[in-house]
Order: sequence, then structure tokens, then C-alpha cells
Amino acid sequence: MPDAIGQPLTRVLLSDQVYSRVRGLIIDGTLEPGARLVESEIARQLGVSQAPVREAVRRLVHEGLADHVPRRGSFVAVVSQEDAHHARAVRVAIEELAARTVAAQPSPTAFEALELQVEAMRQAARRNDVGRFRDADITFHRTVCEVSGNPFLPKLWAVMEPNLRALRVVSDPLFTGDWITMAEDHANLLAALKSADADRAGTQFAAHARGDDGMIPEH
Repeated sequence: MPDAIGQPLTRVLLSDQVYSRVRGLIIDGTLEPGARLVESEIARQLGVSQAPVREAVRRLVHEGLADHVPRRGSFVAVVSQEDAHHARAVRVAIEELAARTVAAQPSPTAFEALELQVEAMRQAARRNDVGRFRDADITFHRTVCEVSGNPFLPKLWAVMEPNLRALRVVSDPLFTGDWITMAEDHANLLAALKSADADRAGTQFAAHARGDDGMIPEH
């Protein structure tokens, strides 16, 4: 456990503050996959009791960023290559269907919600705020499922999202490209939805979910 968690916290909404602090350390890689989250040590470094730390760790487990092993404790989530492969395959199918459905029945309200997340990614990229970028990225794709009109897609996404968040922690530090370019890739995804071309939108979202390089050009 690193000693760089920070200064003691104020006595307001302690569990929220602990959650935010530890979550940030997981997302930026300070706490690496597999690292044990020792509640007593976190509490000592933050100058709080173990109760808010315990609640914060529960939230991290629920979010998929940590795993709890009975009689051993809680650990930063580790995603195997096999799990990553399976998660990506499911995501491709879900996102392709959602994108096709949204493009086939365009909604200005839905597009406004997606534009907000694209702008949030742009701002996060300019500040090099990887955590905020990840949150906006996942919210963008979750929103596509939610506005598809298919009630099963958001449910499937909700089951998969914790694994995607854990996968982000492993894969994003390996990303060597430009975060601003990645934000603009999402603007291109939104443009595909707005095109009302279901084939184009489905193909482009599937390629993005697979991690293929390059975006499908305008036509």
C-alpha cells in the first residue's frame, strides 16, 4: 500500500471521500491490479475510522474495480486475457445492435445526451484526466444502449459494465495514442448515429468495440 494516498480527510461524507480517493488511485494505476486494499492501512493514512473505508471498498467491489475474496480481503480487480476476450465479444454484439437501433430511429434528445459525453471526453483529454475520460466513455456507450428502446440492452450492459471498468484499468495505461483523438473518435461514432444509416452505425460501433484501428469514412 503506497504512502501517497494523501492528507487526512474532513469529517463530511467520509465514505464518499474515501471512495473517491481510492477509486482515483486505482484508475490512475497507483494501486495496481491485484493490490490488496487493506482497510486498516487506508483508514490510518486518511485519518478516519475503518467504517467509511469498509463502505467505500464495498462500493468499489460493486462497481467492478475491486474483488472481495472471503477470508482473504479485497483486491484491485484483475482481468485475465480470456475474460477480456469474452467481454469484448459480448460488447461487440450489444453495441452493434444498439447502434443500429438508434440510427434507425434518430432522437435529438438522445443525441444531446451523447454530445454532452463527447464534450466531457474532450475536456478530460485536454486536462489529461484519465479517470474522467473513462467515466464519460462508459457513460456514452451505456447511453446508446439506454436510448435504443430495447429494454434488454441496458440490462445486459449493466451486467457487463463492472467488467468493462476493470478491463479499462488494465488496458488504458497501455494506450499510447492521443486522448483527444480518441474523444474525436466518439464524435465520429455519434455522427454515424445521426446519419440514420443503420448499417454504417452498426459496423462502426462494432469496429470500435473490437478495438479495430481507424474509423469508417463519411459516405
